[in-house]
Amino acid sequence: MTHPSERPGFSLMVGGPLYRILVRSGLLQPPLGLLERRVLALTAFTWLPLLLLAAIDGRLLPGKGYEPFLHDVEGHVRLLVVLPLLLAAELPVHQRLRGTIRQFIKRNLVPAEERPKFEAAVAAAMRLRNSVILEALLLFLAFTAGHWLWRSQIAFEGTSWYAVSTGGGLELTLPGYWYGFVAIPLFQFVGFRWYMRLAIWAWLLLRISRLRLTLVPTHADRAAGLGFVGNSSYAFSLLLLAHGALLSGWIADRVLLGGRNALDFQVEAVVLICCVVAAIVAPLCVFAGPLAAAKRRGRGEYGSLVSQYTQAFDRKWIHGKRPPDEPMLGSGDMQSLADLSTCYEIVQDTRLVPFGLKLLTQLALITAVPLLPLAFTILPLRSMIMQAIKIVL
Repeated sequence: MTHPSERPGFSLMVGGPLYRILVRSGLLQPPLGLLERRVLALTAFTWLPLLLLAAIDGRLLPGKGYEPFLHDVEGHVRLLVVLPLLLAAELPVHQRLRGTIRQFIKRNLVPAEERPKFEAAVAAAMRLRNSVILEALLLFLAFTAGHWLWRSQIAFEGTSWYAVSTGGGLELTLPGYWYGFVAIPLFQFVGFRWYMRLAIWAWLLLRISRLRLTLVPTHADRAAGLGFVGNSSYAFSLLLLAHGALLSGWIADRVLLGGRNALDFQVEAVVLICCVVAAIVAPLCVFAGPLAAAKRRGRGEYGSLVSQYTQAFDRKWIHGKRPPDEPMLGSGDMQSLADLSTCYEIVQDTRLVPFGLKLLTQLALITAVPLLPLAFTILPLRSMIMQAIKIVL
């Protein structure tokens, strides 16, 4: 019988109502082909009408008392950069997480008696992924609560191409209606769908962590054999880049249109980076209990073994009970003692989560990369080049 994790259809990303619609419409070739076609189609449906409506409404180019469509950095970044990144991020997640689940079986981490539970957890995750009700709920939230959130909390407060600021709030313009009721909700639906997949991934890992896994505390990855689970977080790099780009566009609008300084948003930047990185690595923390138990067991077992061996070593080599014809140089006893010490050090160094500070730092840097262009709003490029030349010379 073929294991669920080895079947061609296993994936966190390949499935669901939207996936089936895209396949039937010719915008997706299984598993995740024709990315360019999907990007062009979504761009044509979300951004291109805004360009045309802004031109019709006279808000495409600079005018009196409002910021034109062409100057809206946040809007362009949201629909022309972030949305394509969210679509492109599906492929690495599909490939990497698919392999991650397979590794639990290939590395014999799941004993035979626990495999039915493992298979049940994988199957349940796939049912959630394919849920029509869940995706319909996300779509409803995007067009209701998501629209309200954007209009009340996220939208630019001044008069712009998509809204006129009045005493009672924002009054949408002609292109603003398409932006607020079509483009933004569709963008939010794609984002909500990603968060749902992250929740499914976290739930699957939680169920796997409750199995009696075969964890070896002396494993070289310092995670009792679960290091590969932590490394799977790199699959979400494009998703992190998308969030960083979204924040960068949001800040750029407030700097270029609102006259703010980019440094005024340091707290927002740190909070977002911490939140999105936490969303990626938090699901891995469910293995803290099994790893702590494996570490305690390893300390006891290898501590006892090291104690017995060192006592025997001491009696033989220190107190003169070794055979007189056995030379010290080249003795296997010395190497065995060193090997045992290494094993015990590995047990001591075993982490309580399957990732370390290096992973957290790298994920944070990936998220922060799109914020780098904001430096040019603080210090002109010419000044930055001159400063660099002065430092070098």
